[in-house]
Amino acid sequence: MSAGQSSPPAVACPPTPDALRQQAHQRLDEIIAFCLTAPGPPSFLAFEAALLGLLRSPGCVLIQLFLRARHDRLDTAAWTEGRGYRVADPAAGRTLKTSCGPVPYVRAFLLPRRGGGPGAHPLDVALGLTRDAYTPLVIGWSCRLATRVSFHVASGLGGMFLGAAPPASAIEEWVLGLARPAYVYPSEGPLPGDEGEVPVIEIDGKAAPTATPQELARRRGPRVRHAVGCRCQRHRGRAKRQQRGRKPRRKEGDKSKNGRSATLVVMYTLRRGEDGRLHGPVNKKVFGTFGARKSALRWAREQATRRGFPPGTDKTVQIVIDGETCLEQRLRRLFRGAILTLDVRHAQEKLWEVGRLFHREGSAELTYWVEGLEELLYKGHVRGLLQRLEQVMRSVSPRGPGTKGKRRVLKQVIGYLEARVRLMDYGRWRADDLVIASGVVEGAARYVVGERLDNSGMRWIEERAEAVLLLRCVEVNGDWEAFMRWSQERRSQELERGQTGRIRSRTPTQLPEAA
Repeated sequence: MSAGQSSPPAVACPPTPDALRQQAHQRLDEIIAFCLTAPGPPSFLAFEAALLGLLRSPGCVLIQLFLRARHDRLDTAAWTEGRGYRVADPAAGRTLKTSCGPVPYVRAFLLPRRGGGPGAHPLDVALGLTRDAYTPLVIGWSCRLATRVSFHVASGLGGMFLGAAPPASAIEEWVLGLARPAYVYPSEGPLPGDEGEVPVIEIDGKAAPTATPQELARRRGPRVRHAVGCRCQRHRGRAKRQQRGRKPRRKEGDKSKNGRSATLVVMYTLRRGEDGRLHGPVNKKVFGTFGARKSALRWAREQATRRGFPPGTDKTVQIVIDGETCLEQRLRRLFRGAILTLDVRHAQEKLWEVGRLFHREGSAELTYWVEGLEELLYKGHVRGLLQRLEQVMRSVSPRGPGTKGKRRVLKQVIGYLEARVRLMDYGRWRADDLVIASGVVEGAARYVVGERLDNSGMRWIEERAEAVLLLRCVEVNGDWEAFMRWSQERRSQELERGQTGRIRSRTPTQLPEAA
């Protein structure tokens, strides 16, 4: 080689298993010495923080040892002989970001012998590692945090516990990617065992704020260049407001939420105990979607069938709804013979609405008047209740001053209750210890949707809100660990077929359409 030529840079040889074993022992000995002989930090808080940082180092070495051992044991003959690949690089390097920190390792890289096409890393395929640069455990932790808090906060919390966390943008894209198997999981995942005798389905809705077309255009348009100057948060925001101009003042009744309603379905069973009463809920599962409501009802029908309550079952099936007529009609077609129940709270609200026409809010007279009608309601004497309301209607003067509004409200309430008489047989259902209120799904609406998707300053794109909602339902149902194992098995099978490259996705989940 001439003097003017330079040699290529030397490639560092990967450490052998024996060298890694020695490193692990050495670093563990250093940690033990730190605990026994070091001068010691001034407090246990400082000691524990220092110890946590030290423990990550042998963790990285042990992970590296595991990967090297699997690399040495892996037989690529199935790829080179059976699949038509050739070894392009026997030790291609990569850095994997793990729960302990970044870990470098090597694995064989293969290319097809004929026809071209993408290469393959058999070790990554065998271990179920995608091209996300992070381990499935770290990805799962980050996405699980994102079902509880914002993507930015999830990244900050991850950094608090792991030392270095994925950025918020990566967590958001992982959520979009995991939402695809999350949509399939409720229909194909493992079923709960030890069911009760009576399935109960409760249905409700909850709106989340969504971005308007004007907001989306502003987000997706070119970024405005501000004048060069102070870049602190306070002055940058002031300059932005001055350039945008005054916001128009909202008029009374104007809504800025631009809410899109999600349909929530809660399914659980009740088990009859030795005392003859129905106890539960057993195996409660929540499902929500911003797509067509028919898709949520289809899930309820499929889930009931999978859990042992198919169409035509002779078991008691109860469905609690808010009284919407079209919803009732669809459910009667899907669940023939089921007991459809109007949430008793909706009927009570109508009685209080009438009572406020004649008695002052908060007065004892109002409470006494409503309680008399509620007694008829709880006993299932809906016809008697309607007769009482009709008597009140006749007692209102048709021409007197200030009675037009009273007559209108009374007419609406009587019409509402008359159309739902068969949904209010509360006396018989209470005797059978069945459900008469939808408190479970209303609590789920506040908790599942409200606490994550309906916070101050949020403006969602519907498909991205759908992804978070699907994963939040999985987490709230207590199925996160089972879901991650199930989705990992699916990804491993896809990796074997050469289909899946990474979990991250910039394309949000498409909303399910009505059939």
